[in-house]
Amino acid sequence: MMISIPLFLTQEHPCSYLEAERAQSVFVHPSYPVTTPIYARLLEQGFRRSGDEIYAPHCSHCSACIPVRLPVAKFKLSRSQKRCLNKNIDTQAIVKPAVFEQAHYDMYLRYQEIRHSDGSMANASPEDYLGFLGSSWCDTRFVEFSIHNELAGVAVIDQFEHAWSAVYTFFEPKFSSYSLGVYAVLWQIEQAALQKKDFLYLGFWIKACKKMAYKSDYQPIQTFIDNQWIEMPV
Repeated sequence: MMISIPLFLTQEHPCSYLEAERAQSVFVHPSYPVTTPIYARLLEQGFRRSGDEIYAPHCSHCSACIPVRLPVAKFKLSRSQKRCLNKNIDTQAIVKPAVFEQAHYDMYLRYQEIRHSDGSMANASPEDYLGFLGSSWCDTRFVEFSIHNELAGVAVIDQFEHAWSAVYTFFEPKFSSYSLGVYAVLWQIEQAALQKKDFLYLGFWIKACKKMAYKSDYQPIQTFIDNQWIEMPV
């Protein structure tokens, strides 16, 4: 069934990922009553969410931001990913509601200070933090990772009937040697497969941006190009 969703186009602004580039995005109009099933269909069309806002890149001169997803049943571990799993063999995961917890928020600020000190979220208020990661209409969970009974990281995931979507991961800087960003994705792949989900959506892959290029490490990855999902050549 086709649905009609009102969209609006932003003005051009400096690109967050590629230096000297200008970017534009198309957003779902905030007056539209989004639900988790509707957002699942928008994910299939290359959209993502930030808080309650749903958007997709729409740059007139650039197509570097490519939506990607992983068919979890076909996933093949690389040697480095196997090493990451071995390193985290004792890491514990607890799935929690997407609500504010002071310990999560404090860790988030420490992570931003180390990894993204020049970013807009480095001094995020509690409202900014939940406004970025949570959603009033989406089925979102916070997955808490612990190492030696100490809070080590949090992965934010959206859950759908046929898929999961990886929203964001942050971790305690002291545990950086555990490669928790990689481990969080591997954990999500495993759990999504156990729940018989078809896909894990990983957001946008940008070849020229180190922070976004890692997603092609998870194979066989699919890319959304020319309104169709195709497998990325290895």
